[in-house]
Amino acid sequence: MTIVRFDELQAVPWKNGLGITRAIAVAPTGASMDAFLWRVSIADVDTASPFSRFPGIDRTIVLLEGDGFTMTLDGTRTHALTVPCEPFSFPGEAHVAVALAGGATRDFNLMVRRGAATGAVEVLRGARAIDAAGAVLVHVAAGTGVIDGVTCTRGDSALRPGRIALDGGAVALVVRIA
Repeated sequence: MTIVRFDELQAVPWKNGLGITRAIAVAPTGASMDAFLWRVSIADVDTASPFSRFPGIDRTIVLLEGDGFTMTLDGTRTHALTVPCEPFSFPGEAHVAVALAGGATRDFNLMVRRGAATGAVEVLRGARAIDAAGAVLVHVAAGTGVIDGVTCTRGDSALRPGRIALDGGAVALVVRIA
């Protein structure tokens, strides 16, 4: 198990250069934006910039902070990503336009190469203890938790975690890849 602290993540431009993202984990390690099997990151959205397109990638996005935004996919389908910690999945090749609901937001992203793997984000809320063996990553979205004996706070992630104990106000995102 490895802990990744939010303040240790490097901010880099989105694939389309119109925003900032911070990669938490990529498989295989060091894979480029065009060659990953799966990728987990945190992005800041502070303008109505369109999302980067990722053909052949299944994406799941989760609002972490801020008022969120409305996504318009391919000019026809809309989704209001305005409730924190409610995953929304969509195809990476979609043209996604954004209308901010307020100010800047921060979101959690899972991207998985379609046909090679599948991925899911499970949301855990409140005081509980679980065995997360088999998960590739756990992200503490709110509150605190103890992951394999290490205290983690909001923004921290654990790669290949085992046992997780969350406090009463905690929210954790559990990523599983098959």
